[in-house]
Amino acid sequence: MDHDIILRKLDSLARCVNRIEQKRPEKFEELVTNIDLQDILSINLERAIQVSVDIGAHLIAGLSVPPPQTMGQVFEILSNEKIITEQTGVALRKAVGFRNLSVHAYDQVDWEQVFVIIHQRMNEFRAFADAIRTIMKKS
Repeated sequence: MDHDIILRKLDSLARCVNRIEQKRPEKFEELVTNIDLQDILSINLERAIQVSVDIGAHLIAGLSVPPPQTMGQVFEILSNEKIITEQTGVALRKAVGFRNLSVHAYDQVDWEQVFVIIHQRMNEFRAFADAIRTIMKKS
């Protein structure tokens, strides 16, 4: 495991989460009517998910397990290997589903779902980052 690579990616994850928390609106109506805000939030959410996948894939490469076939499997493997909790694994697998929709079918983004994610799910990224830091200390 290359600690420098993971630390850079963890910094990137923290920046994305902080940006989301700085920009998230208090009211749903503001999100659905402000296209610039939608762009800022969705791109940072996509990046947070992608960098989490990248970190997980980097860790898995050093394990004696078959490589993941999908981005969602990254978090399944990390959960199975007790690197992250099952709760975090499930939450981040769901996040991958959102990311795929956001990237490939942007016109179908459910802004109510985004509103819930940005207000209630940011701690899942923190839990993931904390788990990764714990593993790094052990290696």
